Amino acid sequence: MFQIGKTIISEEILEQDFVCNLSACKGACCIDGNAGAPLEDEETEILVDIYSDVKSFLRPEGIEVIEKQGAFVKGDDGEWETPLINDSECAYVVFDEKEVAKCGIEEAYDQGVVKWKKPVSCQMYPVRVREYTELTAVNYHKWEICDPACSLGAELKVPIYEFVKEALIRKFGEDWYTELEKVAEELNLE
Repeated sequence: MFQIGKTIISEEILEQDFVCNLSACKGACCIDGNAGAPLEDEETEILVDIYSDVKSFLRPEGIEVIEKQGAFVKGDDGEWETPLINDSECAYVVFDEKEVAKCGIEEAYDQGVVKWKKPVSCQMYPVRVREYTELTAVNYHKWEICDPACSLGAELKVPIYEFVKEALIRKFGEDWYTELEKVAEELNLE
């Protein structure tokens, strides 16, 4: 572990390779698990604001869940998250012609309908962030469904922090990411 500002970062995000391999996993992280995507407080308001614009991109079962439960819900851990269909799939998930799970919000973003890409936790995955009183923990979330992503990342020699660069900058800023790159360089020199 090392510290940048008020963040404590696991060295695994520098050492472990990762590149999503959707042809292998089919977007399983959006449809497996026991909780929705973690949301930041301000993202809950965004979801409410953009719902009418993204609704046409969503599946009927996702719309039904969102209209029953709301655009976001409080998880078992007391944190905000996306609602789930049948306690499994994210309510915002859609499937392409190859049955690969995609984000309906991101589809709307890609088509210029909304200006918000998706929750930062989704864009940062497999990095997970946990806020504490004084510090923020930045960790690698290892999940066997992502083994193909680890293999592809190793083949392409892309460490996690580079794979999720845009999301890390979105969350922590350019200066933070520059510091992270410096730490990565120093670790490679040893």
